[in-house]
Amino acid sequence: MWLINTHNGIKEKGILPVNIEEFPAIKAHLDSFGDKLKKRTDKGNTPYNLRNCAYMEDFSKQKIVWAELARTGNAFVLDSSKFMVGNTAYILTTPKGREQDLMYLLGILNSRIILYYMNLICSRLDETGWRWLRQFVEILPIPQINSANAIREVVAKITLENQKEMSEEINKHVASLYGLTPEEIDFISEQLGTF
Repeated sequence: MWLINTHNGIKEKGILPVNIEEFPAIKAHLDSFGDKLKKRTDKGNTPYNLRNCAYMEDFSKQKIVWAELARTGNAFVLDSSKFMVGNTAYILTTPKGREQDLMYLLGILNSRIILYYMNLICSRLDETGWRWLRQFVEILPIPQINSANAIREVVAKITLENQKEMSEEINKHVASLYGLTPEEIDFISEQLGTF
């Protein structure tokens, strides 16, 4: 139910490390693992502190989250609830003032074209499993944001009831951004089949 984040602070931003003495109950619990804590190689200033994390603040931002392994094809979601993720998931944030770009990116990343491209550049787990490693997601060819409003508007309207219909609408907009012909769109759809 809880994540104990005894972070090591961020010196460049003036954020001080968590002082475990201010949390006696947590300190008492951690003290029961004293020998293991002292032997940790990834500790911060004290055995109680976590090692430095340059992107710690990004968890508090609105962000796109995706799991490394997905059975559903594209599995990118928008998080506005400040969730933290473990080591089998990734986050994507934007600079301050560009948060609206996340809706555009969410539409692109969940499109049929991106799924097709991922099939070309990385290996699959099996017929219904994708491995969305960060190094592949980073090199996906994302069109410049210009006529993004249409995609943002469609993404914002997605509900559980209209998800399939809205996904097709997004796929049409994304295909036009990439300049695909109807034949190319049909080819991609045939290659992916149903999943």
